[in-house]
Amino acid sequence: MADTLKQRPVYRNIHVSQIVAYRLPPAGIVSILHRISGVLMFLLLPFVIWLFDTSVSSEVSYERFRAAFVAGIGIFPGWFLKLVALGLIWAYLHHLIAGIRHLWMDATHAVTKEFGHNSAIGTLVLSVLITLVLGYKLFF
Repeated sequence: MADTLKQRPVYRNIHVSQIVAYRLPPAGIVSILHRISGVLMFLLLPFVIWLFDTSVSSEVSYERFRAAFVAGIGIFPGWFLKLVALGLIWAYLHHLIAGIRHLWMDATHAVTKEFGHNSAIGTLVLSVLITLVLGYKLFF
């Protein structure tokens, strides 16, 4: 009787050296990027507070704010500040779109493999496209 039973598949953990060759599905990539974007926004929160405070305090501080993105501040050139702001823009957009994706899946119970794949691709494409549009506006 034991010979007629179908063998169950054996699952094993992958080794750290195999991570580069492992093909992560788009939903896994979105999940990892969702966590990275959350950490990035948290770590850059002092920069966001400075941006907001400097831009709305007064006309003089707003001019300092504009000059920072042109001439830079201290050792940081203006293009670097723009790059950091662009990173924040991507982090916010990706985190927002991925969060909406998760809320939609929770609310509608749409947890099929096909929907997960398609919504993950949509999340990646939307966040990158909107970031590119806003990046063009920021740099040019």
